[in-house]
Amino acid sequence: MSNITGNLKTIQEGFLGQRMTVFSPDRLARIEENVFAKSLYPTAIGYYPNASFHERHRKGGSEQYILLYCVGGKGWIKLDGEEEFILTPNTYYILPKNIAHSYGSSLDDPWSIYWVHFSGSAADLLYERFISKLNILPTIPYDPVNVSAFDQLFNLSESDLDAQEIEILHIRLLQFISAFIYTGSRTSDENEDDIQRSLLFMKSNLDKNMLIKELASRANYSVSRYSELFRKRTGYAPIQYFLQLKIQKSCQYLYFTKMTVKEICKEIGFDDPYYFSRMFKKQMNISPTQYRIQHQR
Repeated sequence: MSNITGNLKTIQEGFLGQRMTVFSPDRLARIEENVFAKSLYPTAIGYYPNASFHERHRKGGSEQYILLYCVGGKGWIKLDGEEEFILTPNTYYILPKNIAHSYGSSLDDPWSIYWVHFSGSAADLLYERFISKLNILPTIPYDPVNVSAFDQLFNLSESDLDAQEIEILHIRLLQFISAFIYTGSRTSDENEDDIQRSLLFMKSNLDKNMLIKELASRANYSVSRYSELFRKRTGYAPIQYFLQLKIQKSCQYLYFTKMTVKEICKEIGFDDPYYFSRMFKKQMNISPTQYRIQHQR
């Protein structure tokens, strides 16, 4: 059970404009009884604008993880009395559970922070995702969508929380935290951008036949380097992946249209219907005709 206890309340005194909700033990018990929501749920949530003299010290740490997101001013975080981080606008940090920590606002330039305490079995996994790529203090571009997501989460936390609202609370929290942890996970590497463009080119040209040297040339790589990066990104060789895209597209034609196999071949760049049928069966474990019959039923 949370070590942030007490009756549900919204704090009105303190920092001008602050918002804060703490979940009471009975509400937490109802959440923890929900099979769906108990994997990830908030135990307290708040927003402190221009939080002068805000400071917390926990010698035994917290039983929950704590996400601190700074949108203005600056402040500091210390873990176990040693490691220190400075939070500035558009930076965030997730404090681990059960580890001594302290944090506070700058005296000269008080921070404005959104924060949430969260727990559940999935919380451990999310923290692992966060810490696994932590080499510098993570930043996130300011996005009104994230603020809106927080507002929705906060407003929901003030409701009566029936079974459906408890599950929506879980979903909202997952969306909010994921916006931080997974931001930029696909675009941080220039090489991945090149492969992404290559993937989009493939999807836009399924009616064509291309050699690997053509694909590598378009991405400005040698064949060997292109193949290496492509396999690293997708798990497949480039031409193998291109063929899979063609077969997946053919499934859509078989399912949604009355086009003949010969007509479908023309749309996805197969000159030989027999070769197409062999490739289709190899990937789908069923012939194109059987696939159509099966799904039309």
